[in-house]
Amino acid sequence: MSTAALLWRQYRFERRLFWRNPSAAFFNFLLPLLMLVLIASVFASEPDELDVLIPGIAGMSIMATTFTSLSFNLVWLREEGVLRRIRSTPLPLPAYFGGMLLHAVTNALLQVTLVIVIGNVFYDVPWPRDWLALAVFAALGIACFAALGVAFAHAIPNVDSAPAYTNAVFLPLIFISGVFYSSDSLPAVLRAIAEALPLKHVIDGLAGAIVDGAGVADHLTALAVICGWLVAGAVVAVRYFRWE
Repeated sequence: MSTAALLWRQYRFERRLFWRNPSAAFFNFLLPLLMLVLIASVFASEPDELDVLIPGIAGMSIMATTFTSLSFNLVWLREEGVLRRIRSTPLPLPAYFGGMLLHAVTNALLQVTLVIVIGNVFYDVPWPRDWLALAVFAALGIACFAALGVAFAHAIPNVDSAPAYTNAVFLPLIFISGVFYSSDSLPAVLRAIAEALPLKHVIDGLAGAIVDGAGVADHLTALAVICGWLVAGAVVAVRYFRWE
């Protein structure tokens, strides 16, 4: 079989594994949507709050389905010896990792789509005003956090500590990056930290595309920060990758 055909088989296998694991499906896919519905229902009569929440949850969903999922799964695969065994099989490595990454990308795209549809259908949030900017920032956000997830897996010593390590990054970041409220109201120190990290810029780009109609050219600083973290994550992911 060709590498492309094997990649497709691996992708389908990853999809089946994911949906047959209820805890993974809930925490990595359904939880952000549940949080969206619960919080949006509270602020259903406040359009300004919804304009912050919809792109915020979309950005959080991208991070949850790529960074959090990949970092945890790679640690488990490494510590359980799965990666070592995969390397000794005839399966081409691009097919194996391509299927895994395509699975994460699929989850991220589905979540962003569902967040936008739920916001429009149930809470009267307008459809995105700039679809090109939405696609660019969603794609760059997915690539950035996927690379950072693979890179961060190198810092996690074992599978037992993986949830603590990933949540220690994920939870503070979503609270300072404007997921649930505007980051403009944060203290200056926290706002500066958020400005240096990629999630706020992904959310700002999505908010511009969904709410303001701002194009890619209106968020060049955000693009630069996201691309910088993408390159850094990719370099660390490749340089320090371990099979065992």
